[in-house]
Amino acid sequence: MPAPTSLQALEADLARDLLLLNYPPKGWVPEAHAADGRPVSDVIVAGGGMLGLVVSFALRRQGVMRTRTLDQAEAGREGPWVTYARMNTLRSPNHLTGPVFGIANLTFRAWYEAQHGAAAWETLGKIPRAMWMDYLVWYRNVLDLPVENGVRLAAIRPAPHGLDVDLEHSDGRKETAATRKLVLATGREGQARPRIPAPFAPYLGSHVSHTATDIDFAALKGKDVAAIGLGASALDNAACALEAGARQVTVLARSPTVPRINKAKGIVYGGFTHGFPTLPPEWRLKLLDYVSSYRVAPPHDTVLRVFGHANAALWLESPVRSARLEDGRLRLETPEQSLLVDHVILGTGFAIDLSAPAELAEHAPLIRTHADLIGDRATPPQAEWLAFPALSPSFQFVEREAGSAPYLENIYCFTYAAAMTHGNVSGDIPAAGEGAERLAQGLAADLFRANIEQHFQAMVDFEDPELFGDELPEGTPWSPPVKSGG
Repeated sequence: MPAPTSLQALEADLARDLLLLNYPPKGWVPEAHAADGRPVSDVIVAGGGMLGLVVSFALRRQGVMRTRTLDQAEAGREGPWVTYARMNTLRSPNHLTGPVFGIANLTFRAWYEAQHGAAAWETLGKIPRAMWMDYLVWYRNVLDLPVENGVRLAAIRPAPHGLDVDLEHSDGRKETAATRKLVLATGREGQARPRIPAPFAPYLGSHVSHTATDIDFAALKGKDVAAIGLGASALDNAACALEAGARQVTVLARSPTVPRINKAKGIVYGGFTHGFPTLPPEWRLKLLDYVSSYRVAPPHDTVLRVFGHANAALWLESPVRSARLEDGRLRLETPEQSLLVDHVILGTGFAIDLSAPAELAEHAPLIRTHADLIGDRATPPQAEWLAFPALSPSFQFVEREAGSAPYLENIYCFTYAAAMTHGNVSGDIPAAGEGAERLAQGLAADLFRANIEQHFQAMVDFEDPELFGDELPEGTPWSPPVKSGG
C-alpha cells in the first residue's frame, strides 16, 4: 500500500484507522452531579503538553469520555519544547514510534513523510525540537483532544463526589470544578523544585538564572557567562549564550571527567518498562540510582555545538564553593581558581519536592514516599530518591497512614515524580504511551469499582434480544417471555 503523499491523505487514512478501531468508543461511566448541581467530570487532566495529551487519548480509548484537559500556557506553547528546552534536536532517535498505541499513521514518521517524503526521512537524523512541538499540535488536533488553555490548577480539596479543584483562568475568572479523578501531567517540574546551590541563591534573578526559566540571551551579548553543570541542559544553555554573542562562556563541573555513555538508553525495552514496577523498592532504587550516579553523557551534537566555539572553556573538578558580588559582577571561587562573570546559568536540574507546587503543599505531608518504604536501608548518596512518592500500580498517590487521607486515591501522578515506582514511563518520549495506557486501564478499573452498584443494575436492566420470538413455531417458550405483539 503506497504511503500518503500529503497531510490531507494521511489524515484520511488515520481517520479510517480510528474508525476501524472503534475510536472513540461509547462512554460507560455514569453521569454525576455534585450536591450543588455542578456536573462532575470523570477526569480532569492538569497539563496539556505531551503527557497530558497522551493520557487524555488513553482515557478516551478506555471509554472514559467526560474529561477536561487544562494547561496554563497559551495554545502551542504547552510543555518545554518551545519554552525552556533549548537543544536543537531531541535526544531520542527518530525510529522511536512515540505515544501512538500501535497506530502507524499516528507516528511522527508518518506525519513527517506525508509532508516531506520518504527520502527526506532517511536523511533527517534526530528530530528538530520545534518540529516535535508542531507534531504534538497535529496530534492534539487530529485526535480531537480539546485543551483548555490559559487555565491554572490552584487548589485541590476532597469532596463527596471525589475532588473539587480551584481553577484560575487567564481572563481573571475563577472556577471550582467537580471531578471524580485528577491526573497531574504537569511536566518534569510538576512535583519538583529547581536545584539552587547555596552560593547562588542570593543572586537568583539578578545575576543567576536556572535553565528552566526565561533567559534573555540577547542581554548576554559581550558578557562573560558561567554555565554550571555538565549535563545536556547546562550545555544547551551555554550554546545559546555563545550563539547570542557572549564574550566568554565557561562550563564549570564538579566531575573530574566527562562521561561518555548514557546508561538510560540501555533500558528502553519491554522487559524493563513492564517489569520495573513489579520489583521490590530496593531493586528499583538500585537500578535508577546506578543510571543517575554513572552520570549521563551530554549528547554528541550538543558538545560540538558548545566547544566548536573558540570562546568556550571547560573547567573540570570545579565545584563553586562561594560567590560574591564584585563591582556588579559575580566572583566565583572554586577549589583551584576563581572566575569573574556577568551571569551564571544553573544547569542543576530539579529535585523532587511534593510540597513545591502550591496545589499539593497542604497534601504533601499525607503522601507516602520512598522514605517511608526504604528510608533506613538507603545510603546517604541515595537520599534524594527517597523524596519520590510511592505510588499505586495505577499512579495514584497513597496515604502515608491508613485512613488519614483516603481522597488521595483520586489523584494520579503522571510526571517524572512517578519514576521510582513506575520507571521512566511518564517523563520522556520512549515509553510514554505504555505509561499512559497503564494509568488509563487502572483508572478505568477504579471508576468501575466505585460505581459497581450502578453497573450491576445496568446489567440487570439490559435487554437487547438476539431472538425476537418468531424464529421457532408458535407456542415455543421463551425467556424472557415474548410480549404480545412482539
